[in-house]
Amino acid sequence: MTIENESKRASRRRFMTAAGVASLTFAAPAIVRAQGKKPIKVSVGRQPWAAGNSPVTQYMVANKTFERFAADAGYDLTVDYRDYPSALPMVEAFVSGNLDFGMWGNTPIVRLIGQNQPIQLITVGEGHFRFVLATRKDSPIRNLADLKGKTVGALLGGDPYNVLSQWLRFELGNPDPRAFNINIVNTPTQAQAATIPTGMDAAVLIYPAYLKANAEIGTVGIMNSFGYTESHYKGLDGEGAGILLPSVKKSPFYPDGYYLHRSFWIGGPNIIKSDPAVVTAFVLAQQDAVAKLSPMDPGQVSQLSQKYWELDPKLGAKVVGDEVLFQRGWCWPTEGDAQALLETSKFMVEGRMIPKPLAWSQVRDGFALAAPSVRAAYDKSGRKPDPAQFEARDAKDLRGAPVWEMQRWREHS
Repeated sequence: MTIENESKRASRRRFMTAAGVASLTFAAPAIVRAQGKKPIKVSVGRQPWAAGNSPVTQYMVANKTFERFAADAGYDLTVDYRDYPSALPMVEAFVSGNLDFGMWGNTPIVRLIGQNQPIQLITVGEGHFRFVLATRKDSPIRNLADLKGKTVGALLGGDPYNVLSQWLRFELGNPDPRAFNINIVNTPTQAQAATIPTGMDAAVLIYPAYLKANAEIGTVGIMNSFGYTESHYKGLDGEGAGILLPSVKKSPFYPDGYYLHRSFWIGGPNIIKSDPAVVTAFVLAQQDAVAKLSPMDPGQVSQLSQKYWELDPKLGAKVVGDEVLFQRGWCWPTEGDAQALLETSKFMVEGRMIPKPLAWSQVRDGFALAAPSVRAAYDKSGRKPDPAQFEARDAKDLRGAPVWEMQRWREHS
């Protein structure tokens, strides 16, 4: 070993030692701050195979925004993010006390509120999701009437089944599949349902699962929840995709479609009461993601969820383009979003899914406890929508006064 090499090695050791000391010096304040914060661990359930909640939560996970906003509020937060394939197992975890935050759609929310479960709705988790009635490419089923006497896959107790009941209600006059001798098979796994396995004639699919199956194995669509036909349609209104079915205009949700899909983030009353600032931090993190992703190219946004959707940017952009969160640019719940639960409960009674509809007071109470935390997040948010946007008459989605102005919500029956 030469003297020159030994000198270089010694210099390198001194540099690394100095760098190590410097890094400890810069890290020390953070360690001190963490020690002075309240430690808390929360669990967050998400459905990354679904729609807008997927790229939003992926952004939150990658950038640790929930943790950062909680730190600003004085918490040393650890987040346990959990992936669920559908609403049912998440609902079970939440009801049993094993989940702090969860996200699911109208149907299970209506059931839980009707059962007086202690859930509180926080923000819109996703909305305006496209559901597709799909079948095999060689299937003789070309329209909804062709389902009579057939077997259809749909997630029982979830939005896919509720969508099916609305199609039947407005197209055929009765929301109950049994009225048409339609046998329903529960399909908790969308990837399997999208293959239209043996024993099923058709299935109600969420859009990402349909697009993947259509591209890879040729699964075809008949109609969608927005009221338009898909490529395999053939009926009284014509043939092929893109035809607006007249029956959709009978729906009180039109122009949203046959079904006003909204999924909400849910929180337990314990954490909302004990640590409302954590709830505010969660809402800030969600809104930060929505605000950052909304102006981006939809195909690029979709690639945050490529692991789950397995769609290329061109197909993924279709899912992102439908999402009400990205169309609005904000996640704040409004009177119109709340009304979706009330109206859905009425149709669930007609479909024999629940014994009686919700009262408007029950719906309002479901938002009331978390409303102050949501308002606090709105006040702290750097990107606020113009208040007029909440009640814009030219909006393409159903809106109204925000949740913190609940006293302005009209009475609904």
